[in-house]
Amino acid sequence: MTVLEFTVPGEPVAKGRPRFTRTGFAYPDKKTDKYENLVRLAYVEAYPDRKPAEGPIRVVITAFFPILKSWSKKKQAAASGEQIPKVTKPDLDNLVKVLDALNKIAWIDDAQIYGIEARKTYSERPRMEIQIFVQEEKENDGIN
Repeated sequence: MTVLEFTVPGEPVAKGRPRFTRTGFAYPDKKTDKYENLVRLAYVEAYPDRKPAEGPIRVVITAFFPILKSWSKKKQAAASGEQIPKVTKPDLDNLVKVLDALNKIAWIDDAQIYGIEARKTYSERPRMEIQIFVQEEKENDGIN
């Protein structure tokens, strides 16, 4: 099993709703497009010469959001220790959708992903940490 780990700096951005032209052509909103480019860039910088994975994949995502300045010092300290889960927007399922940015870059097709673990929390350093567990083809040889 190969583990690929990389960090996307800055506050995580969930995938937004697509926009449509008058003729019905769909395109991503600017904020989503910019963040997906950042996700691709972070992966390519971490693994510049790696070809897209061909085997089964499991992904672990941790999204770290800024700690609110309005919180008490005690609550801020708990949040910086990742003891407070983030249960407000953006929705976790929309955060996971930014993995579409890695299609044909980290893996051939996102149909290869058989498992996703994701969570939202707080940190003094907002970011998204992504771990990709790639099961190599050789590991599948004994399975019929």
